[in-house]
Amino acid sequence: MEIGITTFAETTPDVKTGKTISHAERIREVVEEIVLADQVGLDVFGVGEHHRKDYACSAPAILLAAAASKTKRIRLTSAVTVLSSDDPVRVYQDFATVDAISNGRAEIMAGRGSFIESFPLFGYDLKDYDELFNEKLELLLQINENEIVNWQGKHRPAIHNRGVYPRPVQDKLPIWIASGGTPQSVARAGILGLPLVLAIIGGSPLQFAPLVNLYKRAGKEAGHDVSKLTVASHSHGFVADTIEEAVEKFFPPTQYAMNKLGRERGWAPYTKETFDHACSLEGALYCGDPETVAEKIIFLRKNVGIERFMLHVPVGSMPHEDVMRSIELLGTEVAPFVRSEIERWEKEGGKQ
Repeated sequence: MEIGITTFAETTPDVKTGKTISHAERIREVVEEIVLADQVGLDVFGVGEHHRKDYACSAPAILLAAAASKTKRIRLTSAVTVLSSDDPVRVYQDFATVDAISNGRAEIMAGRGSFIESFPLFGYDLKDYDELFNEKLELLLQINENEIVNWQGKHRPAIHNRGVYPRPVQDKLPIWIASGGTPQSVARAGILGLPLVLAIIGGSPLQFAPLVNLYKRAGKEAGHDVSKLTVASHSHGFVADTIEEAVEKFFPPTQYAMNKLGRERGWAPYTKETFDHACSLEGALYCGDPETVAEKIIFLRKNVGIERFMLHVPVGSMPHEDVMRSIELLGTEVAPFVRSEIERWEKEGGKQ
């Protein structure tokens, strides 16, 4: 069971002071957060790509490269790379470079992205949303398999017998498919034999169990070894020394961020009742003291089959020291307990 962190490098106003830190400061903070995550024994750190004012990172590979030179063990991934509006050749080159700096710890999490700002920014038409992703994923996978590439598509100039460099330290870069939970994207990951990341950020995580089964069934029918089909989750949360402290610190910025997005997307208001329900055992919010968060991760592993859990913290802007403390607790208290409990459960024959 792997445990890690994801961030979007949020730069929303502080709910207490009303002040917003600069993109530059937030990016430097994220590097410090990755270094700490490595020091406390977490397995993976993911940074999302966005192209809007309330998120600081539009180039995850560059930020991860900065952290790669300061870390020793932790795996470094995008969360996600918006592949539909990017160039697969450049994506591969960027992450192969991160792989070199980190000596074999880079990964790519490829997705469509839940935000659309990058499409007009880079000159793409949203009507090609699905076609762009499918075509560019095909090219990225081909580059990962072959040093010399021959490829032709609709949305990018053809490549005729050209090499793509540098090649990574790893034999191949791990490429994960990120999904918001649509059966089509889940099945595609299984058919391709690629690891799957599910964004479990609402409702009950138990609702995702059928999707995990679909993923593995699709993979098996495509001829892949089911034991090698890995599922990860990305879920919002925050760890503090006590449940009360976690709620007090995490609810206000989360409510602010969720309501800001909600106004853009027509969601119902995010209330304390919504928050409290999500904090229950079968809710999708991992907020509380180390014991509470650990129990929820174990519940997720046993009932949904998640083998890598990534805590997304913060959701709205929070003081850097609070985020650092959450990472410290996740690494030093939550992760060891979860790993030992899952190891014991598996030895006893447990499986999802």
